[in-house]
Amino acid sequence: MDGIPTIDIARFLNGDAGDKRAVADQVAAACRDIGFLVIAGHGITRETLERTFERSFAFYDLDAGTKTRWHPTGAARQRGYHGVATRSLASTLGNKTPSDLRESVFLGPVDDHSAHFANLPEAATAYAPNLIPDQPDGVAEAFTGIYRAYERLSLDLLRIFAVALDLPENHFTPLMGRHFSILGIHHYPALAISPEPGQLRAGAHTDFGAMTILAMTEGRGGLEAQTPDGRWLPVLPQPGELVVNLGDMMQRWTNDRWVSTLHRVVVPAIGDTGSRRLSIGYFVHPDFDADIRCIPTCLGPGETPKHPPITAGQHIRAKIDRSHKAA
Repeated sequence: MDGIPTIDIARFLNGDAGDKRAVADQVAAACRDIGFLVIAGHGITRETLERTFERSFAFYDLDAGTKTRWHPTGAARQRGYHGVATRSLASTLGNKTPSDLRESVFLGPVDDHSAHFANLPEAATAYAPNLIPDQPDGVAEAFTGIYRAYERLSLDLLRIFAVALDLPENHFTPLMGRHFSILGIHHYPALAISPEPGQLRAGAHTDFGAMTILAMTEGRGGLEAQTPDGRWLPVLPQPGELVVNLGDMMQRWTNDRWVSTLHRVVVPAIGDTGSRRLSIGYFVHPDFDADIRCIPTCLGPGETPKHPPITAGQHIRAKIDRSHKAA
C-alpha cells in the first residue's frame, strides 16, 4: 500500500443506487486493507472547519490557569480541559511510555440523555454534563457546532458502512438515537525542549469506538497509520478533507474483517514553530445499550463469531478500565 486512499463520498450522499454501490465498495476495500480513509464531499464546509480551528487556537493561547478552570473534577474523565502531558494513549495497549505531548478539550453528547439511562448507573459517566469553555468569545459555539456537524456526518458514514457490509442502508441508524460520542479538540504545541525517550505527541494506539472522524491543520509532526506489514504511513489530507479510521468496536462488529489500525502522532524537530497543529476528532459511540454482536454478513459458511455479544457501553467501559489500569 502506497498511501491512505481518498474517497469522494458525495456520490453516495447525492447519487443513485449505482453511485452508492461504487462508493461503498471503495470504502469496504479501505476498511479491509488499512482501516483508514480520507474523505472529500462530506458536506462540512471549509469555513466551518477554519472557524473551529481559529477559535480552538484562541482557546489554547489562554494562560494555563484560565484553561484549567474547565478541568473535570468528577468521575467523567472525558469532559473539559486536560493539560499537556497528562494522558498516555499508548497505555491503552498496556505499553509503559511517557505522557503525550498534547493538550485537549473533550465534549460528550450535546443532547441530555441522562434521564433515559437513570436506572443504569454504569451509564452515568457516558452521559455526564459537559464542561465547555466560554472564553474567548465564540469558542463554545464553535465547539458545539462542530460536534453537531460531525454528528450528522457520522450518520451518513454509517449508512455507507451498512451498504459496504451488504446490509440495509439504515441498519445502524436505530442504534444512534442516544449515542455517547466524544469530541476531542487536541492541540500539539511546538516543542521547546527535547522529549523523553519514547515520548510522542500521541503514542501508538487504536481507537475504542465504531469509528473516528478527524480534521487537522497542517504542521510537521503529524498523524501516521501502521500498514499490515508494519510500515508507518503519513496521513495527509488536503485542506477541507477529513480522515476516517475504524475503532475496535467496528472490528468486533465485523468479526475482524475490517481492521482497527494502530496509529500515532510523531514529534517534530525542537524549536520548529511550524509544527504547531490542531486535530479535531469525533469518536463515534452508539447508544450505551446498543447490542454489538457479529454482523451476519461477516460470518462465512461454517464460521463462528470471534467475539461474544456485548453492549456498546460495556465495550467502551472495558477499554477505558484497561487503559487506566495500564496507566
